[in-house]
Amino acid sequence: MALLNIGAGNKDDAFYRYKMPKMITKIEGRGNGIKTNVVNMVDIAKALGRPASYTTKYFGCELGAQSKFDEKTGTSHVNGAHDTAKLAGLLENFIKKFVQCYGCGNPETEIIITKSQMINLKCAACGFISEVDMRDKLTTFILKNPPEAKKGSKDKKALRRAEKERLKEGELADEKQKKLKKEAKKKGSSGNLKEMASKASGKKKSVHSEEDRSPAGSQAGENDTAATEESDDDVQWQTDTSAVAAQQRIQEQLNAVTASMVMLSTDEEKPKSTKKSPGRTGKSKANGQTNGVNSVSPHEELVDKIKQHLEKGCPADQIKSMLQSLSGTQQEILNALFDALFEGVGKGFAKEVAKKKNYIAAAVQEEGSQALLLNTIESFCGKTNTEAVKEVALALKELYDNDVLEEEFIVEWYEKGVNGGNKGSPIWKNVKPFVEWLQSAESETEEE
Repeated sequence: MALLNIGAGNKDDAFYRYKMPKMITKIEGRGNGIKTNVVNMVDIAKALGRPASYTTKYFGCELGAQSKFDEKTGTSHVNGAHDTAKLAGLLENFIKKFVQCYGCGNPETEIIITKSQMINLKCAACGFISEVDMRDKLTTFILKNPPEAKKGSKDKKALRRAEKERLKEGELADEKQKKLKKEAKKKGSSGNLKEMASKASGKKKSVHSEEDRSPAGSQAGENDTAATEESDDDVQWQTDTSAVAAQQRIQEQLNAVTASMVMLSTDEEKPKSTKKSPGRTGKSKANGQTNGVNSVSPHEELVDKIKQHLEKGCPADQIKSMLQSLSGTQQEILNALFDALFEGVGKGFAKEVAKKKNYIAAAVQEEGSQALLLNTIESFCGKTNTEAVKEVALALKELYDNDVLEEEFIVEWYEKGVNGGNKGSPIWKNVKPFVEWLQSAESETEEE
């Protein structure tokens, strides 16, 4: 069966995930009893998530003809002979009015009838609620025949949650084992240093013992050793704790490489004078310093460097090499990149993310960088940017649709945030509909 993308605006997108079967019609009867049968109306309505009676009734309202959908046989008839192309055009209008979200254009919406008998479309992807024009003739039919509520969704969600909890427990157990292995390695490395020191001191003892066992040793040598053993009883054992003595002992016991690893410097650094020299005042101001203290933070320096490259017209495919040349952790560099790209952006944040998604995609190609990107989005929106927080779900969906972010990282980040110390942040309230849509879409693909 040939499949088409839902919505005329998505017909050229080869990777669009929402599809429906191509309409098939058949002319039946003759004369006044001629009818057009939409053969696969049930399959089309199922793909759109709407009852087949809605689409059949819409055709009748728009064509000014009688229409009927038989629930038992699943047949859809419209009086008169109508071309397939004409009916397909009417179906496209039905999708725009009663299926697609008015905010993001996603066709995964649910019809909600309010107490005041108004029809709304709630989007499962971005959470936007679209108000349907009640002047349309089909609205009276929908109010009289409301859609059936979905059943069994709670049980499926409970099963998914239980499965995720089991996976989390397994991951925690793996992390504990890794920590134990790291601690064992650390203990082993410290033990190796002690063994090296004991071996070095043992070499001296072995040298003395070999001299004692040598056949050339005379009776006088034996008398000398005996004298030293008797004299040891009168010696008071004390340890020289000076820095020079400590360095000598370390150099005697260990080789040059190990000694440089464990040697401690006892000389305290002299405090730097904070007095300003009259001849260097202008130079310090030029470098952004005052009284020896740098007034520009490392984050601001990173942001300025990235801005300079962007102003020079640095393309997206070269942004990765530029970021690798900067000093700082990957999280710090991502935070600086986000501030450089979206500084001062509030309303229209999602549109700016869509424009500059190639820069973000180039910066998160390494493993584990998706989690860092989500932390960056959280910190950027959590500063004081209330307008950006409102559009964070649309921004995440844009990055998800372009394969910059994957579902498992988004869900894990959301659950940590909701259950963590920053659970009172308004960002989780705005992200919640998008995460629920991801989970429901996953369950439906598993069922298919």
